[in-house]
Amino acid sequence: MYEKDGEKYFVVDGHTHFWDASPENWVEGQEEYAKGWIECFHAYQGLGPQDTHWPIDRFQKYSEELMMHDLFEAGHVDVAIFQPTNLRQWYRNGFNTTEADGALAEKHPGKFLVNTYFDPREGDAGMKAFEERVKRYHCKGVKLYTAEWLGDSRGWSLKDPEASRYLEKCEELGVRNVHVHKGPTIWPLDKDAFDVSDVDYVATNFQGLNFIVEHVGLPRIEDFCFMATQERNVYAGLAVVVGGLMHARPKFFAKVMGELMFWLGEDKLIFGADYAIWEPKWQVEGFVDWTMPADDDLSDFPPLTVAQKKKILGLNAARLYDIEVPEELKLEAPKVVEPVGVPNP
Repeated sequence: MYEKDGEKYFVVDGHTHFWDASPENWVEGQEEYAKGWIECFHAYQGLGPQDTHWPIDRFQKYSEELMMHDLFEAGHVDVAIFQPTNLRQWYRNGFNTTEADGALAEKHPGKFLVNTYFDPREGDAGMKAFEERVKRYHCKGVKLYTAEWLGDSRGWSLKDPEASRYLEKCEELGVRNVHVHKGPTIWPLDKDAFDVSDVDYVATNFQGLNFIVEHVGLPRIEDFCFMATQERNVYAGLAVVVGGLMHARPKFFAKVMGELMFWLGEDKLIFGADYAIWEPKWQVEGFVDWTMPADDDLSDFPPLTVAQKKKILGLNAARLYDIEVPEELKLEAPKVVEPVGVPNP
């Protein structure tokens, strides 16, 4: 919980990781890609304030104690949602797996929700393993990486028939929230694999599922906004938007937030710190303090209200994941105004 100027904010970090990218975990023969991936991640951290930058050895593999401190002691986070990223092609035990996330969540009840993944290229065996992970870790969401390499394949599409089988299984198992990485590419993945057009396709076909587009399709923000505004079950995951732009590119950040608020609205934006690329503390505090600049180029966009920021920082994710919010941190219900001359029932 974060409190500022008498206002209390329930904070759900909708995008966090517990990864191991240390050299001991690199697959023999794939060292170039394992090293390049984590160094590209590390470079993104440079977009945050300088006093939050880490040395590369800490960034490759950080401790449980450091993560718990950064999120829950210093970072104002009430509940964090793990978003796994397998990358077993380059990392022997995986980069950030459901199993590692689940073990940490079980040590700290009430602090984490565990999402898992599926990859339609894994076929029937993958389907069986997916179902087992969902039941084992009580998953209500998945994180999908359509750009991930597997053997000779350099990605897959949500439009693939095999992907539909998995989405049908999500509906059957009650896995309602489908997070899809669609944003800035990370070396050596291919930029085209992050196009949002396949989200448009499945959002129409699977209207019982919520599709949270992580990183809002950046840099293709207009493609995302025009797609998301016509799909009632598409949401914007703000990981990278806040961490990557608010400090380093404040004017572009204001434009992106303005476009998201205009096209999607306050109920469909989900905060995520993207730890350990960026720590949540400066993002939560900075977002609460942030206001739309009084700039002619941004005059289409009104400033955000306190209530809107409360929704974005936690209440919207709490609604999608059925997270219980303390009464004092909820928004007041809107007042009901009785029409003149109509008696109460």
